[in-house]
Amino acid sequence: MNLPRTSLEQWRVLQAIVEHGGFAQAASVLKRSQSAVSYNVARLQEQLGISLLEAEGRRMKLTAAGAALLREATPLIEAALRLEARARALDAGWEAEVRLAVDSLFPTDALLCALAAFAGHCPDTRLQVHEVVMSGADDALYSGAVELAIVTRVPAGFMGDWLMDATFVAVAAPGHPLLAAGHPLGGDELRHYPQVVVRDSGTRQPRDEGWLGASQRWTVSSPHTALDVVSAGLAYGWLPEHRIRPQLADGRLLPLQLAQGRQRKSSLYLVNAAPEAAGPATRYLADGLRQAVQQHLSQQNGKTARQNSNTA
Repeated sequence: MNLPRTSLEQWRVLQAIVEHGGFAQAASVLKRSQSAVSYNVARLQEQLGISLLEAEGRRMKLTAAGAALLREATPLIEAALRLEARARALDAGWEAEVRLAVDSLFPTDALLCALAAFAGHCPDTRLQVHEVVMSGADDALYSGAVELAIVTRVPAGFMGDWLMDATFVAVAAPGHPLLAAGHPLGGDELRHYPQVVVRDSGTRQPRDEGWLGASQRWTVSSPHTALDVVSAGLAYGWLPEHRIRPQLADGRLLPLQLAQGRQRKSSLYLVNAAPEAAGPATRYLADGLRQAVQQHLSQQNGKTARQNSNTA
C-alpha cells in the first residue's frame, strides 16, 4: 500500500502563500513562523520534484504546474477542514446526522424555510428528509429510522405537538362534467366519474382517507401527480387548499358544489421520537419547523385578508 508523500498541511501553506501574496503574509495568517512556512513549501517541492512557485515582483505566484496541482488539492483541503469542523461539533455534542420524515401534506415553503435556518445554524450536521404519505411517517417512527416526524396522526406510543390544520377542497378542472350539473352534487353523481387519491406510503397499516366512493378510483403516489391529473381534467379530487391557491385564484381549478363534504380538514403534528435523548441539532430543527409554520400561516392569512379586501 502506498502512502501519500505530501500532506494537506503543505498544500494549505502553499494556498495561503498564493492567496496572501508571500511567505510573510501567509505566516501571519497561519500563525506560523516564516521559516516554518518556507520549509513546508520547500519540502513539498522536493517531494514532488517540481517547482510550484515563482516570484513576480514582490509577490509569489504559482507556476503553471503549481496552479494545476493546487486546483486539484483545493477540494481536498476544503474536505479536510470540513471533516475537522464536524469532529469539533461532535465533540461538543452536536449530532452527526438528523433524520426527518415529512408528510406530503406539509407546506413546501415552510419546510424550505426551516431547512434553510438549519443549514445556517448546523452546518456540520447531515440531514436526511424522508417524504412520506399518511402512515409512512408511522413506519419511520416505529422502525427508529427518524428522530423527527411530521404526521397526520400521532401513532400510539408517541407524543406530538399540533402544528397546523390543512383544508382539503373538492375540485375539478374547468369543463369537467360535474361542474355543469347546476345543483349540489351527491354521492350518486360523484360515483360515475374518476376520483384521484394519493397512495399511503406506509406498509405496516396503510390507510385510506376521504370519500372513496367513486367506481373509477385513480391512485397515485405523489400529491403533485394528483394535482396534475385533476388539472388535466382526467379526474376530480380533494386537494390541499394551500397547494392549489394559485390555481383556484386564476380559475385553473374550480370547487365542486357538493351537497355536503366540500371541504375536510386534516391536522399536522410534530413528533420527536425520543425528546429526552434529542441532541441540539434535532431540537433546533424542531423549533425551526414550528417557527416556519407560524410564518407560513401568517403569510397565508395576510394573502386571504388582501383578497377579501380586493373583492369587497
